[in-house]
Amino acid sequence: MMRDQMCGELRRNDIDKNITLAGWVLNRRDHGGVVFIDLRDRSGAVQIVADPETPKPFAVAEQVRNEFVLQVRGRVRRRPDGTDNPDLSTGEIEVVAEHIELLARAEPLPFQLDDDDISEPVRLKYRFLDLRRPTMQSALRLRHRLIAAIRAFLDAHEFVDIETPMLTRSTPEGARDYLVPSRTHGGQFFALPQSPQLFKQLLMVGGFERYYQIARCFRDEDLRADRQPEFTQLDVEMSFVDENAVMDLMENMVREVFDKIAQVSLPDPIPRMTHAEAMARYGSDRPDLRIALELSELTDVMRAVEFKVFAAPAADSEGRVAALCVPGGGELSRAQIDDYTEFVKQFGAGGLAYIKVNDPSGREGLQSPILKFLPDETIAAVLARTHAAAGDLIFFGADKAAIVNDTLGALRLKLGEDLGLVEDAWKPLWVVDFPLMAWDTDAKRWQSLHHPFTAPRDDHIELLTTEPDKVLSRAYDLVLNGSEIGGGSIRIHNADIQRQVLAALGIDAKQAQSEFGFLLDALQYGAPPHGGIAFGIDRLTALLTAADSIRDVIAFPKTQKAACLLTDAPSEVGAGQLRELGLKVGGKK
Repeated sequence: MMRDQMCGELRRNDIDKNITLAGWVLNRRDHGGVVFIDLRDRSGAVQIVADPETPKPFAVAEQVRNEFVLQVRGRVRRRPDGTDNPDLSTGEIEVVAEHIELLARAEPLPFQLDDDDISEPVRLKYRFLDLRRPTMQSALRLRHRLIAAIRAFLDAHEFVDIETPMLTRSTPEGARDYLVPSRTHGGQFFALPQSPQLFKQLLMVGGFERYYQIARCFRDEDLRADRQPEFTQLDVEMSFVDENAVMDLMENMVREVFDKIAQVSLPDPIPRMTHAEAMARYGSDRPDLRIALELSELTDVMRAVEFKVFAAPAADSEGRVAALCVPGGGELSRAQIDDYTEFVKQFGAGGLAYIKVNDPSGREGLQSPILKFLPDETIAAVLARTHAAAGDLIFFGADKAAIVNDTLGALRLKLGEDLGLVEDAWKPLWVVDFPLMAWDTDAKRWQSLHHPFTAPRDDHIELLTTEPDKVLSRAYDLVLNGSEIGGGSIRIHNADIQRQVLAALGIDAKQAQSEFGFLLDALQYGAPPHGGIAFGIDRLTALLTAADSIRDVIAFPKTQKAACLLTDAPSEVGAGQLRELGLKVGGKK
């Protein structure tokens, strides 16, 4: 072994021990001929003293610079009176060097590791250096502990860890697949899995009953701060369960993991809310409950008004009129209101009507350009439903329901951040009773809201062919502080119902057999009722570390353009490799 002690573990009870350390030079200081080196390893740092009275280690110490790699042998001693460093766990002691060996030199760094203002492209290009920073070390170690705690819980509950294939077939499940050309099957392609969904269902048919996997997944989609082309999820599936059984066990797991990893006590039980209620109250199916602001429904109130900005969407079967009352919002300036108006336009809103409430007793106590278009009884209804008080501000959304929800949902979050209305707490929520499918206006067909293997409610199956928009699913999402950290459903275990759902999604019998024949066949050989869930490991870690992006909790992430700046991937390949695969590269897009 090149060391027999860790730098950060030395304490007063180690005084007078002869030890061997190894690590990186955190910094070097020359104080009147004596050289001090802070030596760092994964456990922390300790001060090394190189004295001219021991010429050989002193000569090496004079040469070292930050991030050089050293082996040090020496004796632990108490620091002289008045020189303790309370910022270090080892601050009461130091190591007097008797031998220093230079193991590796370091070129001048492209950035200082203690700099908090490093551009992300530089950090990603030199990720091997960025990983040395304490924040990255802490994040990835927490990620490890998180996964270890998850495994311990699932192992204790008789789940079996089973790997599923990374090379599979491409199926139309939502996002674009990453395709892998086959050399041995010319002109054919594998796909990297978007999730192990179909295989874990096959494992249930295979009789394993309780499966889990820390799975790598791949999706070729446009990226955001919380998306990566390759990501990690906890994948879970169980046989002979209903929604309550899955949710009860999984929230027990989440509570236990949060208690172990972050000493956080989550509510027991975690509250539940239907998808319809979440959209009505918060404009989002992943509401951040730390913000007390809620939407108020005004569609019925506005149907009879002459103000067409409100009346037209109120009369539209797909429209909605809603309000968001902001306590104390009357203090906002006109310039600030204009800024919020510009903000909501990115979500499709044409504008942002408002009323300032000076006195909620009636019209005379209000300020707004829209008051002249609203009768007294409508104003009274608005004030009653929003519970507006003196000093409040009421914002309005009026458009297609989807636009109103997106607009006011996003405005609610922004106001919460801007006005300091976000409670310092952990607020989990189960969202249930999702619609099974939604209409895709571009594709002009129904699309699964989760995936095509989600079971519809038993009493809604007959609506698949007549009113698919009214079919509710047996899906459930776990939301935490406005982020979806897990989502799952009870699956379809009947081949005939699976065919009906695929047909409703525009997948005819021939295509269904071609794309999903292996699953449909399996469902005909005694498939048990089953369901499961997947949790985003990256997102969970980001929440627990308060990271701004999941890129800060992944060792080697891609950029928002799905590129690796460290390795310059993706890259071109040689003509010989392309010939072996029977491929020819066309012009660039």
